[in-house]
Amino acid sequence: MTRWRTLAAAVVLASAVAGCGSGEPADGKGPAGKPADAAPASGAPGSGSTAGNLAADPGTRYTTVAVPAMEGLVCDEGDGGFHFGSDLDMTVTGDDALKESADDGQDVADEVSCFGSPRTVLRKGTMSASAPTFTARTHLYENVPDPAASLDRIADASLDLAKDYGRNLTGEPETVTSASLVVKCRQNVTDTFPMTTCFWANYGAAGVLDFFPFGDQHIPVASAARLTQDFVAGALKK
Repeated sequence: MTRWRTLAAAVVLASAVAGCGSGEPADGKGPAGKPADAAPASGAPGSGSTAGNLAADPGTRYTTVAVPAMEGLVCDEGDGGFHFGSDLDMTVTGDDALKESADDGQDVADEVSCFGSPRTVLRKGTMSASAPTFTARTHLYENVPDPAASLDRIADASLDLAKDYGRNLTGEPETVTSASLVVKCRQNVTDTFPMTTCFWANYGAAGVLDFFPFGDQHIPVASAARLTQDFVAGALKK
């Protein structure tokens, strides 16, 4: 059986038992689960750009990654029954210099999937399968002394590894910085599907959100970065 047929079968089963989104529009998005095209944050119009400055370390460290409540999306722990296979799923690597928190791996939702309504549908030939709006992976650390530098290492290493397994990068990376978070996004293509991937880091955690296409188009980087910020704000718990 081909990987895609295996994928489609898994997703059909998952779709039968998973809930649907509310269908209500969410602020800053189009229909639920469809991030609308939006301008980047002020001061962040292009490649390598930043908006704002990361504040000093407030000393906050996290013990839990929760399944967040996000407007217009239904989130649950795990991959939602959808994955490309271990060779194409996006992971977090390049973090060897960071010591994982003792809480990481203990009642931590290190993988979360969020679905919108209507669901994203991926098509290949005569087959189709519903997919999450995004999947997220999160790592907790005892300390990330320089989130921007750590984020660069994680994004570079993870994307380089992904290229070795069939992801083709498009465009240029874009970075958005707020007082509490640094986000770095890059569009890419895997197995013909246009993906948008956002890595993020703060002083106590880092992770990645992998956005599936809606209508066979890349999710705009600005929208993906905004959803990444919303996810992190709801997922990290002290």
